[in-house]
Amino acid sequence: MRGYLAWGLALASLIAAGSAQAADKLCKLEITGNDLLQYDKTELKVAADCTRVELTLKDSGQLPVQTMGHSWVLTKTPDMQAVLDAGQKAGAANNYEPVGDKRVIAATKLVGGGQSTSVTFATAGLTKGGDYTYFCSFPGHAALMKGKFSFG
Repeated sequence: MRGYLAWGLALASLIAAGSAQAADKLCKLEITGNDLLQYDKTELKVAADCTRVELTLKDSGQLPVQTMGHSWVLTKTPDMQAVLDAGQKAGAANNYEPVGDKRVIAATKLVGGGQSTSVTFATAGLTKGGDYTYFCSFPGHAALMKGKFSFG
């Protein structure tokens, strides 16, 4: 009887562990910026079952980060301009991102021509169908380098 109980508990534990792992789904996205102040995508979509997102930013340009650096920053759309303004004050040393600003959902570091970087973030704080925008935080770039981020 004890053997069956132990086996049953072990099986239940394995099933629970498998369910927990299945519930954690990493979705991968990729976007490329260039020296013409353009991302190659104007919209990024993540399915509602994604619990985490890994975003990879590539810079296909030739220019160095100090001249034409690119980043990828995600905020709620109404927060974008305030985050950009605060980022300008934060400066290049902080990737033109306001340090510790809770309005920033996710952000990469700045990269220059031929470089890439990634950021992984949880979707738990996102609202399905919410209004989100991604943009480059380098001064002046967000006017052209921005897009819609859809969750759900």
